[in-house]
Amino acid sequence: MKLSLVGDNDTSEEVASLDAVPTGVDAVAHRIVHGGTRFREPVVIDDDVENELGALTELAPLHNGPAVAAVDAARRALPDVPHVAVFDTAFHATLPEAAATYAVPRRWREDWGIRRYGFHGLSVQWAAERVPVPRLVVCHLGGGCSVTAVRDGRSVETTMGFSPLEGVPMATRSGSIDAEILLHLLRAGKLSADEIEDALERDSGLLGLSELSSRVEELERSDEPCARLALDVFAYRVAGAVGACAVALGGLDALVFTAGVGEGSAWVRKEVCSRLRFLGIELDEASNRDPEPDAEIAGPGSPVRVVVVHAREDVVAARAARTLVGAAAR
Repeated sequence: MKLSLVGDNDTSEEVASLDAVPTGVDAVAHRIVHGGTRFREPVVIDDDVENELGALTELAPLHNGPAVAAVDAARRALPDVPHVAVFDTAFHATLPEAAATYAVPRRWREDWGIRRYGFHGLSVQWAAERVPVPRLVVCHLGGGCSVTAVRDGRSVETTMGFSPLEGVPMATRSGSIDAEILLHLLRAGKLSADEIEDALERDSGLLGLSELSSRVEELERSDEPCARLALDVFAYRVAGAVGACAVALGGLDALVFTAGVGEGSAWVRKEVCSRLRFLGIELDEASNRDPEPDAEIAGPGSPVRVVVVHAREDVVAARAARTLVGAAAR
């Protein structure tokens, strides 16, 4: 669990634990990954809201379950201040209908809420504020990975969908695969539904491809062919997603890399951008080697800006909580 104390001027410092939270905080902002159809804006948490958040756990099992446990612990530790849930899905509420809709029967969509939600919204929002161009693609590459197209500050396409499992390969998550694979494994009795979910969430992605590590920096140091395969698959899929987002935007003004891998791996940035030269993207190798975010790393004359942005989801969450709590006080 990541904890930070965010000041009015957007400065922040890490907090070791809930027991170490200093006195005088005005509110607690909780990043919640999946808001479902119910939560599309920040909301003050009460018992009913906490129960509803718990019901969404199955849509994002790696995230919402621990988040709800953290909400419960924080409300017990800090009972005298408001607690606010801020949702990663909220930023993607602007997805056009064509981008948000799966080609499945109407009953699935209208009665059962099957649609594309999108995630990493707090991170993408921050990147869009830092790089305010008309046509932006944000590569949030960390333990979870997504690629999002942002037009004039609004999400119009993203790789994650109904859950944070869709899209490009991630540290331990598969990303998108053919649904028939799952049906085949079930029909053949190879795996149960729970075993399939566990494998796709925890044993796939970079870890499943390499069988060595889920961490990009460790795979980069390895000479094993399976490590190189994992990295090549990752870079190929991310670049393909950027290309698709450029189609959604009708072009590209800037490309952002953010989160742990996006900020930390010069190799990933280079390999992704090398596959996107047809869009005019050129990197400056010296700038890419060891950038200090926020940093411009495009080569001279590149028509597309390439920027490494330090993820500040805590600041976006704190701003939302401050606004909501301030409005309630008035």
